[in-house]
Amino acid sequence: MDETLQGIRVLFVEDESLVAMLGEDVLSEAGCEVTVAMRLSEALRAAEEIAFDVAILDVNLGNETSYPVAERLARDNTPFIFATGYAAAGLPGAFAAHRCVQKPYDPDQLLAAARAALRG
Repeated sequence: MDETLQGIRVLFVEDESLVAMLGEDVLSEAGCEVTVAMRLSEALRAAEEIAFDVAILDVNLGNETSYPVAERLARDNTPFIFATGYAAAGLPGAFAAHRCVQKPYDPDQLLAAARAALRG
């Protein structure tokens, strides 16, 4: 249990089921309340219906990206982290300097990224 993450509401957007389960387990064991979305439409709906404290967004969701979710979260001032198997340098314009965690996830890096996003 991680006291800094206890009770934190996390939107975890990941389209690969095994990776989604791993991330959900890591975050849940740290005390987070995790909502997993595996499709863009699910992620957008969750972002509209639930006030999250932080989000972790896999950039590529099949043939879509999570950028519309990032835009929605930014409008709501909800901190978020991109997750990608590619370098952060691959993020487009407005998101190019945004915090990013490398996939495959290292549990400690995933938790550290969530804590850092919460701190701003």
